[in-house]
Amino acid sequence: MVLWLVFTTGACNLRCSYCGGSFNPRIVPWRVSYNPVRLKELIEGDPEAVVVFYGGEPLLNPRFIMWMMDNVKASRWGIQTNGTLTELLPASYWRRMDTVLLSIDGRREVTDAHRGVGVYDRVVRALRRLKAIGVGRVIARMAVTSLTDIYLDVTHLLDLGFNLVHWQLDVIWDGKWDLLGWARSSYLPGIRRLTQLFVGRLREGVVLGIVPILGVLSAYLHKPYTGPPCGAGYRSVAVSTDGRVLACPIAVREDWANLGNVNLGFKVMNIEDHLPEMCRNCEYRRYCGGRCLYAIKEGERYWGVDGVKAVDYVTRETIRIILEAGPEVKELVDRGVVKASDLYYDPILDSTEVIP
Repeated sequence: MVLWLVFTTGACNLRCSYCGGSFNPRIVPWRVSYNPVRLKELIEGDPEAVVVFYGGEPLLNPRFIMWMMDNVKASRWGIQTNGTLTELLPASYWRRMDTVLLSIDGRREVTDAHRGVGVYDRVVRALRRLKAIGVGRVIARMAVTSLTDIYLDVTHLLDLGFNLVHWQLDVIWDGKWDLLGWARSSYLPGIRRLTQLFVGRLREGVVLGIVPILGVLSAYLHKPYTGPPCGAGYRSVAVSTDGRVLACPIAVREDWANLGNVNLGFKVMNIEDHLPEMCRNCEYRRYCGGRCLYAIKEGERYWGVDGVKAVDYVTRETIRIILEAGPEVKELVDRGVVKASDLYYDPILDSTEVIP
């Protein structure tokens, strides 16, 4: 099984503060420039292929999405979208989506501060429209910054009706900020509160869709992660609009990420060769898998050694807090309050992030 993150365009209709909007069209063209039949052949060689449309903003090229869904056989379909253009894709295609990820950072004031005034309301309307159409699994895709109150923002999104919530910390690729100070005063206490909430609902037989908690507990109870849980390079590939097959969808300029192309084929990584010694020997490896391939390769260039260590500290503490609940969770499974299978989660199926 491979997760195929398929770029439909390098363009975006927003300019969020942490990513800056569209890709340079010379690096990620704004239209697909390869023969999509070649991609069809590659994908159909994988009987369990999961295809998730990506961008830019993928809904700026709805015709390509429709062509793919009409002509390519895949086991699952999904899309990562900013949620402002959902009306551009007919309802019949939305109903065929197994997973829809909408980018929203939590409460209105947090989302609009980074994504633009009015974006929160547009995304919430999209959520309601997709639910009314019949999309079964809608996931909130958060970027977490110093403005985030992780407990308030995650619970807010769950209350809105999202089936799952996952998030990525605004670290490495954006400007450096006081991650450690914020994590100690706000984020890590919030992770503890979320974990307590998760376990409290578990005692009632309810599994909350908080992806980092669910994903870490899945590794605790079931199968460990051998590399970054997102699968970058070894279980997941990104296909750029120029036909390059990449290990990671944000590594569009880096030579190490180029695995091949749709015309000549590609070869996935042996992820063990790319993990640094600190990850290979880490006590939390089975839950983290190295966290992020891009950060492993490029982190020191952007944030320096101290910055990478700060991110590693936050990652370790996050996992440690969640694992404190492990024994009680196992007891609840043993007592039949919840099924072990209800706590199995494979992020490849949804293209989510277990380790923020």
